[in-house]
Amino acid sequence: MRQAVMTAPGVIKHNEVPEPVPGPGEVLLRIHRIGVCGSDVHVNHGKHPFTPYPVIQGHEFCATIESLGQGVDGFAIGSKATALPQIVCGACDRCLEGHFHICDSLKVRGFQAPGVAQDLFVTEADKLIALPESFSFEQGAFVEPAAVAIRATRRAGNLDQLNVAVLGAGPIGNLTAQMCRARGAKVLITDMSEYRLDVASQCGIDATSNPQSESLHAASLRVFGRRGIDVVFDCAGVQETISAAIDTVNKGGTVVVVAVYGEKPRVDLAVVGDRELSIVGTLMYQHADYEEAVLRIESGDINTIPLETKHFPFAEFSAAYDFIDREGPRSMKVFIDL
Repeated sequence: MRQAVMTAPGVIKHNEVPEPVPGPGEVLLRIHRIGVCGSDVHVNHGKHPFTPYPVIQGHEFCATIESLGQGVDGFAIGSKATALPQIVCGACDRCLEGHFHICDSLKVRGFQAPGVAQDLFVTEADKLIALPESFSFEQGAFVEPAAVAIRATRRAGNLDQLNVAVLGAGPIGNLTAQMCRARGAKVLITDMSEYRLDVASQCGIDATSNPQSESLHAASLRVFGRRGIDVVFDCAGVQETISAAIDTVNKGGTVVVVAVYGEKPRVDLAVVGDRELSIVGTLMYQHADYEEAVLRIESGDINTIPLETKHFPFAEFSAAYDFIDREGPRSMKVFIDL
């Protein structure tokens, strides 16, 4: 079967390898779509802080079930599925408390462990998420990033009737904004790309702002009036966004750091203390976040169709990264087709 390995930043080697066989408690999946995310791009550029090389990428995906290992039931051969990518120890305090996504020994497929960039892939049955047959392969691949957004909005607490700003209108920012709206918040989304702001509008996020022409302070006053911003989600991960978030959010407000920072930012902790702000981290998701992601996409609370940008065949994996580097803010979700 085909397999793609990133041997060094920006270098992808295609191999022919034996087909895997599922063991007891495992499922063999045939991979159909892989979504390329911002963290993958960091890996391609050699800027992901927690990824060694070589690495088999691919963690947001849609597949069909090829076969079941011994002891596995409840899944139908040929049905659509995706799976959580975390590999955890199950024995540390975090795992025992039910917070396996921040396991002390956490590894993530596509980063510290082999991902799904191959025709067939084996995973544990307890990580499998069944998908509605009505889902397109693209919607199935969007479950993972939607789960990121769901986890992030959970971390912020009750958002009902709050004013929320989402900084960064890429796929994760867009999905986070859609989830904030679904949770009852009034939402403003910002980005330097008019293309991405237009996609946000297509997804029902009406209040948009471009920081090249309007500061976050000015956008907040225009959209929210004197009440200001209660919660900011930083989905861009650059110095300018974290600074704007801390400078603009209401006193006593919350800043949720969703983005993976390629470079370490400077944070004015004097302002954080003086304004009694809460800075909240969020990492990936739990099983319940995946399940909610499926329901939100199926119900239409999350609309993924406007986010679909371009497809590349598996043999042109590198070309997908070239496209993303070239088009940058004029693209949203790029897919690899197997």
